[in-house]
Amino acid sequence: MSETIGGQGQQPPYNRQPGVPQPGAQQRGGYAPQPQNGGGGYAPPPGQQPPQQGGYAPPTQPGYSQGVPGMEQMAAPQVKKKPIDQIHLDELLEIIIDMGGSDLHIAAGIPPVVRANGALVPTMYENCTPMDVQQMMYAILTDEQIQKFESTWELDFSYALQKRARFRVNIYKDKGAVAASLRLIPTKIPSLQDLQLPAIVEKLTHTKRGLILVTGPTGSGKSTTLAAMINHINTSRSEHVITIEDPIEYLHSHKMSVINQRELGSDTKSFPNALRACLREDPDIILVGEMRDLDTMQLAISAAETGHLVFATLHTNSAATSVDRIVDGFPPGQQSQVRLQLSNNIQAIIAQQLIPRANGQGRVAVQEIMIATPAIRNLIREAKAHQITSAIQTSGNVGMITTDQALRDHYMRGNISYESATSRAHNLEELKKMLAIDASESGSGGSGPAGYQRPQR
Repeated sequence: MSETIGGQGQQPPYNRQPGVPQPGAQQRGGYAPQPQNGGGGYAPPPGQQPPQQGGYAPPTQPGYSQGVPGMEQMAAPQVKKKPIDQIHLDELLEIIIDMGGSDLHIAAGIPPVVRANGALVPTMYENCTPMDVQQMMYAILTDEQIQKFESTWELDFSYALQKRARFRVNIYKDKGAVAASLRLIPTKIPSLQDLQLPAIVEKLTHTKRGLILVTGPTGSGKSTTLAAMINHINTSRSEHVITIEDPIEYLHSHKMSVINQRELGSDTKSFPNALRACLREDPDIILVGEMRDLDTMQLAISAAETGHLVFATLHTNSAATSVDRIVDGFPPGQQSQVRLQLSNNIQAIIAQQLIPRANGQGRVAVQEIMIATPAIRNLIREAKAHQITSAIQTSGNVGMITTDQALRDHYMRGNISYESATSRAHNLEELKKMLAIDASESGSGGSGPAGYQRPQR
């Protein structure tokens, strides 16, 4: 039976509603592929098709749409729907794994919906009723978790599907009814090579002290990138690593390093409390799942200042906005001091986003990378964060790259489409200029939109 990570007590009975039949997880066949898509949405290698099994509708099936502009399009009158009221959540989670999806959304009035390769794909189940959703989600909660949810109307935790995969779960209220979003966390931590990250990312794992930020919007693969970096450290040298997460996503085993993982809610009450405590626990490396508030930011910078290597995340889309976000989080009277501390201790900022591959098979991580050279440190100290992007653009020799340069590179390699590249550009005119230069230098090649040429690969 599956278990709730971070919860207490035994798995509760499936049926918590009087008079409602008890659902049971269906026994599935012997086919059990490994999860192919991580919590951050990293996808299977190009050309690898996810298996097609019952229970979900691929985007090409009649009556379903690959993108879902309106929930009404999820209905397919000509297709017989599978009943939803007698299934256990585990059956839906098996579907995510089998089709290489990254997320599952459950809400009243629609069938369960899977995100695969960045697109929302409805499953072949009937529309959920409010009772269906509540029954399904309460079946995996402990009594304590139910009490917490019914007092706050929001709940975050991790859930394990036997030994196949783990999921990050958020349960919330939607127009008065219970709803949930679940994200797949593979059991296998991907390597830096698996993620095809730039070589400079591996070099950053050898840093001994300072602050390294991995930033990006929700679902951009920050946790996956950080897990790969911590795993690389774990397999290459002896360090004491403490992670503070909400919730714990990837599970690290002790290899060359000792790794202690603490989860908000079950192992600690808050990020600031855990940071204060871990400084007395002899850490070499500290991972802060998210710098959400001023106290956490200050403690993370102070930990880096006292000789620790600190990894942390922010919901920002560039190196420049990351610096501004941290500084602006402090009162005006403290901002000058914070700029000085940050300029002395920042080592790198990796700002990433996930973009659908041109061949439709998954997504690729596109990263802006800032390395804290003396010039970058001066810009931070002198409150000139707006000039950081220009400094990155001219510092490719030390491994730096802007988002637009990364988009250009991925487009020229055939990884992403022209439309995807231009829609994600930070400076559209600059990107078009770079593409035009590359096209003129490449000579012949396949024609792209707007007359640009892409070399044949």
